Amino acid sequence: MAGFFSNFRRIYLTIYNWTVFIGWLQVFYLSVMTLKQSGHEHVYATVEKPLLWAQSAAVFEILHGLIGLVRSPVSATLPQISSRLYVVWGILCSFPELRTHFFVSSLVISWSITEIIRYSFFGLKEAFGSAPSWLLWLRYSTFLILYPTGISSEVGLIYIALPYMKESLKYSISMPNKWNFSFDYYYLALGILGVYVPGSPHLYGYMLGQRKKALAKAKSE
Repeated sequence: MAGFFSNFRRIYLTIYNWTVFIGWLQVFYLSVMTLKQSGHEHVYATVEKPLLWAQSAAVFEILHGLIGLVRSPVSATLPQISSRLYVVWGILCSFPELRTHFFVSSLVISWSITEIIRYSFFGLKEAFGSAPSWLLWLRYSTFLILYPTGISSEVGLIYIALPYMKESLKYSISMPNKWNFSFDYYYLALGILGVYVPGSPHLYGYMLGQRKKALAKAKSE
């Protein structure tokens, strides 16, 4: 039974990683081609469908951690995936005014390069038991640049969306109402921005620690 579960896990994770890899590869290719041919104003319109699909698929990674399919701690996976889903669905999908901003290009390129490397790394590890040393180095080194550019783009887009949230009152609930409850999406966004302040350095430090362990282990082998 243990052998069956192990084989099922390996096959499932191999398929999952390579499927999402293809999604992010498409996002990257379309982003670069659109930037060259049409400019950053058209990037979101071109990549919207594969971006929404590829990023939403990351929800499964939270489930993978919860049921023990992977060893990644949910405490590290959950905030990163949640923040990305918020930016994709709660910001870009919800406020079309932002979709032509340059931050969209820096966001999707930072994310897609990161994920192309990450999913191919884990896809090879699941399929063959190991990945090339150069890919391991990329997996644990490119975030040094791409994490700051990605986070800056996320924060920038949320900040730019604030006036549109305040003016439109989208997703907000005003009193009085039958639920006797009020909610302001604008203040939720402010709270999320506040979480980025301590959260981003903490996650960056965690990734630095993971990089040190992974490269030291690879060097000793």
